[in-house]
Amino acid sequence: MDVLDSTDKKLLRLLQVDAALSVADLAERVSISKSACWRRLQKLEQGEVIRQRVTLLNAARVGLGLTVFITLRTNQHNEAWARRFREVVQGVEGVLEVYRLGGQLDYLLKAVVADMPDYDRLYQQLIGADLFDVSASFVMEEIKATTVLPL
Repeated sequence: MDVLDSTDKKLLRLLQVDAALSVADLAERVSISKSACWRRLQKLEQGEVIRQRVTLLNAARVGLGLTVFITLRTNQHNEAWARRFREVVQGVEGVLEVYRLGGQLDYLLKAVVADMPDYDRLYQQLIGADLFDVSASFVMEEIKATTVLPL
């Protein structure tokens, strides 16, 4: 994908806030024609600048009121273990994000669960990946959460 111009950035800012905006609404807000807007959106999707369009839910309102950040360390740094770990975390419902880290910790996971028994269910699934050290931090208050990238 070529460098994003100011019109692309305006479109992306609008879509990050409301992905349900129609092409006509987007075109009007960035002062271009509907067909030019549609072509730009297609190019942004094909260039994988736009990964997907989703609806963000309020986790607490759907019964998932506990957010957990889980740090993991392993003493097995080999491809077979990494493959198994990826398979395990892909199959654990409630794990939203997984990052491999540099430094003292090997992985950071973000999960949402209903409550502590639900966290224990998730934990029991995770330890199937043969982990060395697992630590969890439970969110008491969400101060800022956004999906909007600063363009």
